[in-house]
Amino acid sequence: MCDLVLDNERRREVSDAVGLSFGRLKAVRRVAARSMSMGELADELGIDPPNATVVVDDLESLGLARRRPHPTDRRAKMVEATRKGKDIAKRANQILTTPPPAVRALGAEDLQTLRRILRSVVTQQ
Repeated sequence: MCDLVLDNERRREVSDAVGLSFGRLKAVRRVAARSMSMGELADELGIDPPNATVVVDDLESLGLARRRPHPTDRRAKMVEATRKGKDIAKRANQILTTPPPAVRALGAEDLQTLRRILRSVVTQQ
C-alpha cells in the first residue's frame, strides 16, 4: 500500500509543488501537526539527533519552523512550525490525501472491498 500511495512519482509531485525535498517535507508535516522536542522529531523521522539538528536548521533558514525552550526541560528545545510551515504542510497533505489514480479508477464495489480489508488490517494491529 505504501508503494502505491507514496511512489516516487507522488513524492516528486508533492516535493515539486511545495519546493522541498520529501525528507524535509516529512519533518515540516510532523511539527505542523504538533510541536515536539528535537529528540521526538528525530525518533519520528527515524534519524539520529544530530541529523535532526541539521533538518531543523534548514527549516528555520527557510522560515518553516522555529525552536522554542522546552517547558519543563531546560536542556531540550521544542520545534514548532511557523505559519508558512503550516501552510506548506497543509498543501502537502492535500496532495498526499488525494487517492492515487489507480485507486480513483476503482469501481464502487472494489472501493467498498478495499475499505473493508483496510479496516480489518487496522483493527488487527
